[in-house]
Amino acid sequence: MDSLSELLGLPDGEKIARGLIHTPAEIAQQPGTWLSTFQLFKERQAELAEFLVQAGIGKSSASATTVFLIGAGTSDYIGHALAQLLRKCWGCEVLAVPSTDLLTQMDELIVPGKKYFWISFSRSGDSPEGVAVLERAHQKYPEIRHLVISCNAGGRMIRDHAGQPGVLTVCLNDSVNDRGLAMTSSFSNMLVFGQCVAHTDDAAYEPVLQQLVAAAKSLMPQAAGCAAELGKYLYTKVCFVGSGPLRAIARESALKVMELTAGKVITLSESALGLRHGPMAALDDNTLFVCFLSGDRRVQPYELDLLQEIGKKKLVNSRVIVSGSEFSIDDSFAERHLAPAGTAAVADEYRPAVDVIFGQLLGLFFSLQWNLKPDCPSPNGAISRVVQNVSIHS
Repeated sequence: MDSLSELLGLPDGEKIARGLIHTPAEIAQQPGTWLSTFQLFKERQAELAEFLVQAGIGKSSASATTVFLIGAGTSDYIGHALAQLLRKCWGCEVLAVPSTDLLTQMDELIVPGKKYFWISFSRSGDSPEGVAVLERAHQKYPEIRHLVISCNAGGRMIRDHAGQPGVLTVCLNDSVNDRGLAMTSSFSNMLVFGQCVAHTDDAAYEPVLQQLVAAAKSLMPQAAGCAAELGKYLYTKVCFVGSGPLRAIARESALKVMELTAGKVITLSESALGLRHGPMAALDDNTLFVCFLSGDRRVQPYELDLLQEIGKKKLVNSRVIVSGSEFSIDDSFAERHLAPAGTAAVADEYRPAVDVIFGQLLGLFFSLQWNLKPDCPSPNGAISRVVQNVSIHS
């Protein structure tokens, strides 16, 4: 059995005692749930297509619509992972804008006279900032159309806005409304639904999704074994690097490790080229370095150069590459290499849902090594499953 399967096979009493009821299962279920999410998309594809046309979305559209991808924390990183794909498929400007920024700077971020389409992502649909941003946008900018994607039918973002003019709400299956504190399958399923929406007008996505499902199944056991082994070192720092849409996965992985270890492991994330401009100073011999290696031949050489430089300077304890294809990697690049089968031909824009699994598993096994409970890893209550105590000021 691989390390994740061992956790899944524990007796229920031990899972409860160790805080392992939800998080391992929610990580493991992802490949199968993506297919269910795709089926949900197919059921609503015609409705979505019509709504997008009304919003001025599509390469055939004559209107210059600007798309905002909105969320907080992990949900914000969904937008960052999708922006490049949506820009390419829709031929318009697409920006990931955190709801936490929109709440305080909405008037500064909206250009008068421009046409906007907002896509909001939220696991719970009850994020105070997300709820407040939607309410204010309806009051101040009623001409903006909204697509709301959530995992909780009872959340206010779905409940209060379903059926409103200019709003389309989509609630994913309850199985991906993660019960653990850290978002895992809710993140990847909202991301997959966003990739589906990018291809509302064509059938190009289904074969890509089948490749992603196969790749995730291939990656899961090898990534779990690697994460469990690395967890034994009790690293105090992890640095994640990614470029383009994979930079969002570096950021999300950094957040997963920090959340699930209650901040006992300090994390940072950057692009390969950005790391040298200051952040490299934080690397030391108790740092794990993880590179989500681009499959783009214009980008990959920069990342390999960085990996070699870090190795030559002996800046970190260990380096791990997560890549979309198998090729020869020697110790000058990394000590460990994870390459899920079947994604060699998959563009970086589609890889985030697969690659993030390694970051999630690192968070899970690091949490256990620090004697924390992954389902509720914040013993002092610093963070919670749904953000609390945010006062909304007028």
